[in-house]
Amino acid sequence: MVVELKAGLVNNMPDAAFADTERHFLSLLHDGAGANDRGLSVTLHTMDGIGRSPGVKEEIARRYRPLSDLYRDPPDLLVITGSNPVETDITREPYWTQLDDLLGWATEQVRSVLTSCLSAHAALKIFDNVDRVRLDSKVTGVFPQTPMPDHPLVARLEAPVVLPHSRLNDVPTTELVRAGYDIALASCDDGAGWSVATRIVTRTRLVLVQGHPEYDAASLIREYQRDVRRFVTGERPELPCLPVAATEGEDMDALVELQEALAGGRQDPALVDGFPFPAVMERARRRWEPVARQIYTNWLSGRWPEGAPPSGP
Repeated sequence: MVVELKAGLVNNMPDAAFADTERHFLSLLHDGAGANDRGLSVTLHTMDGIGRSPGVKEEIARRYRPLSDLYRDPPDLLVITGSNPVETDITREPYWTQLDDLLGWATEQVRSVLTSCLSAHAALKIFDNVDRVRLDSKVTGVFPQTPMPDHPLVARLEAPVVLPHSRLNDVPTTELVRAGYDIALASCDDGAGWSVATRIVTRTRLVLVQGHPEYDAASLIREYQRDVRRFVTGERPELPCLPVAATEGEDMDALVELQEALAGGRQDPALVDGFPFPAVMERARRRWEPVARQIYTNWLSGRWPEGAPPSGP
């Protein structure tokens, strides 16, 4: 197949999720390109300021390219992942200056930019001076979603659909609308807020993704396992939230029982060590897979509404 599109993937996730994040996003990009009968080449990049283990540093040195390569040879499309938030003020994140520079450059040079989670919140701060809000408790789980009629990014999706969320911060939907964004996908009951929104910024179609369509079937359970283990060993003071509808049936019932035991004061590492997390993750279904694939298929189609850059991919 002749390569028609060039994409850049800037992977800013911490080591524990670095390889999975790359795999998830590449899968959606290539599936979306294939659904449009288009070829696609993807270059991999990351930002400085994120602590890395020797093994991940070696992998980055072997397969990832400097951000400067993006500036020299702009892609048609750019994906910027989220990252683990470490600062209350997003502008104090260790890679903030690089992210600010990258987003500003991309809106002048890249046809469409898709930002995920923290980078979506960063874009709102940079372009609209809209601040994220720290939540009282983490939004985590699989939530019913409503696709907005006539929005091209959710074409061919019929309500209701589901999509994962996993975040400690939020930007109210009212703030997005006030800043001129079109909401493409949002929670049916507003429990998880908006998921996907877009607007034109300078010369690019900016896509904000606050949900996680790229997650695999076990991502939320894996996060929960990590966090409850930290809780029972004293590495974190508070019991993590159990992801809503992380799986189904008896497996979800078992997770609820574990959460209730921990909430009842049984802060016992044996409870977590003895829980069959591998089997539960193996049986989990990626119920949002058709939604994720359709969003990326639509994004890579290049069919934008009136007012978008005419030179779309």
